[in-house]
Amino acid sequence: MAVSGGMDSMVMLHLFRELGYHVGVAHCNFQLRGAESDEDENFVRRKCRQWDVASYSHRFDTNNYASEKGLSTQMAARELRYAWFDELLQREGFDHLATAHHLNDSIETILLNLTKGVGIEGLLGIPEKNKKIIRPLLFATREEIENYAAEEGIAWREDQSNQSDDYQRNFIRHQVVPKLKELNPSLEKTFQETIYKLQGASEIISVSVEEWKQKHQKIEGDKIILDKSGLGGASSLMLWEVLKTYGFNFDQCGNIIKALGGQSGKRFSSETHELIVDRENLIVIRHEENWMEVRFESDQQEVCLGNKKLTLEVTDYTGLLTADKNQATVDEGLIQSALTWRRWRAGDFFFPLGMKNRKKISDFLIDEKISLADKDSLTVLECNGEIVWVVGHRLDDRFKVTDKTKRVIKISLG
Repeated sequence: MAVSGGMDSMVMLHLFRELGYHVGVAHCNFQLRGAESDEDENFVRRKCRQWDVASYSHRFDTNNYASEKGLSTQMAARELRYAWFDELLQREGFDHLATAHHLNDSIETILLNLTKGVGIEGLLGIPEKNKKIIRPLLFATREEIENYAAEEGIAWREDQSNQSDDYQRNFIRHQVVPKLKELNPSLEKTFQETIYKLQGASEIISVSVEEWKQKHQKIEGDKIILDKSGLGGASSLMLWEVLKTYGFNFDQCGNIIKALGGQSGKRFSSETHELIVDRENLIVIRHEENWMEVRFESDQQEVCLGNKKLTLEVTDYTGLLTADKNQATVDEGLIQSALTWRRWRAGDFFFPLGMKNRKKISDFLIDEKISLADKDSLTVLECNGEIVWVVGHRLDDRFKVTDKTKRVIKISLG
């Protein structure tokens, strides 16, 4: 149980003890309020000893962590505590982490999210369960928890920062919610009913999105391919539901919808992915990293480029060749220097297998109707400046196996 020493967490701890659960208490001292923080820690320890409950506490250098990571103090504290909670769960063998969020916390979260512009997920409040995290007090209002604490004589520590409106959540709590309750004294009950309805609506949307994906989405390797015909007359909301997993925002999805009827090649980027508007599809690919060219050094049999891998095998020629495009067999005697693997460049040319004239790779890609996304990730294997293989597509005729070949290099793309 995450127990700060405040009213909500002390009530939660009392309830679980009354119900006979085997619990332990985790207390975080963020060292942000000087002696008050230490007094909170001591208070929780004393109560745990009094109630014979196992307790764990940890002191964090929160300000320094926030400075190092470029985070707000609140975000730094959140990262620190949940990392430590995960460690405790694993080390001590607890089944769940319980936090003392209640209905009013959920309402404040929804109101905060509304000011920032969110999808339906941001209007569902705080979830009752998220993996191993449970929030057993979400059914109760702050007033109900206060009444229970008074009736049971439960002691707690008051965090003075909760009285300040410097934090956004406190401003919502002290200034916004009271005004809304003047309009609707049953605000908590109304919000609870609304959250329930929105959860149902969210489930309906999820089913609809999955049905759309079944009809119009394909995954090929590391590419997500969306059929443009499935977006005819569709709103940017549907596209956003599909693309938000890859970091695209709602405004971008609106612009993508507008670009569907335009010229192919328009691109949109999120922090992790790129979307390309192709002739018939939208193609989503992850931003590639580590695309510096690599060389097969002496006796090296495997190299990686980005998220791809090439392996070499030198063997006697048996007369058997493969039709697999992800494999190429070349005459070892024609490879006079180390092989280099790199991305293709404008101006590159080769002699496609079966042809005696050279051809620009850019023209080859057009003739083969290679998609824009595949063009971006196309690589070549070269020897002494001459292209040996347009990887995954076509061998160069100059390096092919002939009846004079004795040994071959088998190259596989994985």
